[in-house]
Amino acid sequence: MNREPDPSGVRTSRSALTDEGLRDGDDGVVFQMTTPSKGSGRSPTAAGVRALPGGIWAIGFVSLFMDISSELIHSLLPVFMVTSLGASMITVGLVEGIAEATAAIVKVFSGAISDYLRKRKLLAGIGYGLGAITKPIFPLADTVGWVFTGRFIDRIGKGIRGAPRDALVADLAPRELRGAAYGLRQSLDSVGSFVGPLLALALMAWLACEIRTVLWIGVIPAFAAVALLMFWVREPERTKKESGGRSALTIADVRRLPLRYWLVVSLGAVFTLARFSEAFLLLRAADVGLALAYVPLMLVVMNVVYALTAYPAGVAADRLNQRALLIVGLTMLVAADLVLAVNTSRLTVLIGAALWGLHMGLTQGVFAKLVADSGPAELRGTAFGIFNLVGGGAVLLASVVAGALWSAFGAPATFLSGAGFATLAVLGLLAYRGGPRPTPRDSRRGSVAT
Repeated sequence: MNREPDPSGVRTSRSALTDEGLRDGDDGVVFQMTTPSKGSGRSPTAAGVRALPGGIWAIGFVSLFMDISSELIHSLLPVFMVTSLGASMITVGLVEGIAEATAAIVKVFSGAISDYLRKRKLLAGIGYGLGAITKPIFPLADTVGWVFTGRFIDRIGKGIRGAPRDALVADLAPRELRGAAYGLRQSLDSVGSFVGPLLALALMAWLACEIRTVLWIGVIPAFAAVALLMFWVREPERTKKESGGRSALTIADVRRLPLRYWLVVSLGAVFTLARFSEAFLLLRAADVGLALAYVPLMLVVMNVVYALTAYPAGVAADRLNQRALLIVGLTMLVAADLVLAVNTSRLTVLIGAALWGLHMGLTQGVFAKLVADSGPAELRGTAFGIFNLVGGGAVLLASVVAGALWSAFGAPATFLSGAGFATLAVLGLLAYRGGPRPTPRDSRRGSVAT
């Protein structure tokens, strides 16, 4: 595999997971310690914002508008299915579970296809377009079957767009700003995630709980997102070597993904096993007596904190020890689980949601950067697709276990088990040291691959 110099000027060597980073063999670096350039009077965060390409901002606002639409609709959809369409709770669970599993599976194929076609914007556009055209299905639905159809196609769209969009961010952003780029996109995405439920609450009050009318209003931001993508995002030009000559993707291509990439995938799966579905946050809020009309405030609080921390954490991932960020993020998850397990007041569950959002903000941009940095550029979409598939399977498993514990032993057992698993992950990151220290010859060979 060809190696390119790291634009930041930082060279790395082979070693184990140390305070400087996680490395493996000849494949280079997963976590790296970088140092901001000296002599600048501006803060790193401000400088990073100014240096990011316009396409990154456009992708961020695409995510923002689509999330406003999706979260506005999805925060009301379970209530709509139960109260207006007569669905049972088991039916609601099946609809949501199948929808999310579909998105995880589709992400693998969309990422691989984007690598083969070299048309990431095209696939992202198809995915966002499917998401937009399904939104009118929900206010028009008169049976649960129509809602299931809409959710199923909507999640196919999410699966199609996710990996190509993330790979496109990596294509557009300079390597030394990738953490900031992913942090910005996720911050704007999180803004949409709390604006959507807030709009749902306000519109339900304003329109006297005319839920179908509110669902129709939720359609508008989805089509705005598609228009932004089509007219404001431009795919970067590629060299002849990058744009032609690729054969169909095979298992051999997957085998080309280096060991350090699979370590990132494994680490991401462990993180996800410690963090089950956010639906349990909503259930916990209702369990402690928060009025059903205000249960969406859990998502609002979580996503406000997520939005405020994702970009600064992304900038930090470009400049600081990424392992340390992940450890701090996991520690916040432990704290969130403990608060949600042992406290039963309405205020403390909101504090737990805030800590959960802080965990998300500190870790999600770091993982996106690690995936982008650890795989070959020509297989970047495939890399994101596999990472998302494994993560989807992990969250499904974690949520099934969490639900079983809740049913058998109550809500505290669910959150205490999550805290225990997250603690084990922290201890593993702290304890792992791996193989021998690099030789001088290894150090000379250890430049970062893209």
